[in-house]
Amino acid sequence: MRVSSLMKRLGLKLSLNDPRWGSDKQDRKPQANEGKKPGEGPPDMEQLWRDFNQRLNSFFGQKNRPDGNGGGSGGNGGGRPDLAGMRATAGAIGAVIALIWLASGSFIVQEGQTGVVYTFGKVSHITGSGFNWRWPYPFQSDETVKVSQMRMVEIGYRKDLKNKQARESLMLTDDENIIDIQFAVQFKLKDPVAWLMNNRDEEETVRQVAETSIREIVGKNKMDFVLYEGRDKVALETQQLMQHILDRYASGVLISNVTLQAVQPPEQVQIAFDDAVRAGQDRERQKNEGQAYANDVIPRARGSASRLLEEAEGYRSMITENATGNASRFKQVLAEYQKAPGVTRDRMYLETMQQIFSSASKVMVDAKSGSNLLYLPLDKLIAQAAATDSAAAAARVASQAAASPSSALPAEVMPQVEVSRQRDSRARDALREREGR
Repeated sequence: MRVSSLMKRLGLKLSLNDPRWGSDKQDRKPQANEGKKPGEGPPDMEQLWRDFNQRLNSFFGQKNRPDGNGGGSGGNGGGRPDLAGMRATAGAIGAVIALIWLASGSFIVQEGQTGVVYTFGKVSHITGSGFNWRWPYPFQSDETVKVSQMRMVEIGYRKDLKNKQARESLMLTDDENIIDIQFAVQFKLKDPVAWLMNNRDEEETVRQVAETSIREIVGKNKMDFVLYEGRDKVALETQQLMQHILDRYASGVLISNVTLQAVQPPEQVQIAFDDAVRAGQDRERQKNEGQAYANDVIPRARGSASRLLEEAEGYRSMITENATGNASRFKQVLAEYQKAPGVTRDRMYLETMQQIFSSASKVMVDAKSGSNLLYLPLDKLIAQAAATDSAAAAARVASQAAASPSSALPAEVMPQVEVSRQRDSRARDALREREGR
């Protein structure tokens, strides 16, 4: 297009059907065309060259030289073309072409990108952001790579979780169950040269490495572990394994994150799996309820058993001490009795009668004295009645405590209740003995 437009501006017509193709309007060399009819014979190439040179000089502002050697002058020398003008024209055209060729080697690298320059197809150096220049084609070429951009590949789906890729998402677990996993991998470049030179299809390489890594991790774990408590661990181990494989491949990739989008059983067994999950949840709930009941009953039973043991230990200690004291007192009385039997018998009789009469509710009246004045110990009778009422109340409390162990009195109160119970029993026995006498 450029050559044709230039020739139109120069006024040239290169048409084989033109009867005057290669001749001047003035027929400066009529002898060259003598004997030829229009349209016969080949064109005059020398005259064509002179016409082209003349029009080219006029286009660039040059005129024919006055010595008659200019293009198209037809002077002495047989009409040879102007060599100086041709050289100047060719030099100008070559300079323009060279400038355009050199300018084609400039390129701009945006922020966050890295430029890679190739020399004859081999990486020579990398450039930073801004304006850069290289040798034009065919010596050097350039390619820009986005190194700060976060890239992502999807495994098991494409753009939407509903658009599943079953061939990628279905995998086998350690307990020979099939699981459906859809996840995404986010990565960026850490070596643009390795990314361009060591990978044929970059994103497909990352996708295949991700699929291989997660299949290895899932194949080492149980299905329940992958579905529930082990999701974060599976994602972390997959990321580490992917980075290790990509580093061995020298792919220039840095894995930033592995996100599990959906982890579930296959759709064909989803209903049965949900039933099994609900059954497991019911089992766990019942186990928790039973454990809660055991945690409530067992401590109370242990407390009651400990309280009974303490009460029995206290009763044993009390009986043992009482028996020891009675035996010691009997030995002391026996020693005194052996020294003075009569005095000891009288003293023992008087003490026994005093004890009997102090707890008796009857009043003895001496009718032989003939006195009309009677002495009634009302204060002692009232005190004795109050003691009897308190003893009866303590007995009722003790009977209620024995009937309901859950509402028993504290352990520190039980010895006092036991002592009052024994005192009341002895008082009742003494009273029955006196009444029998």
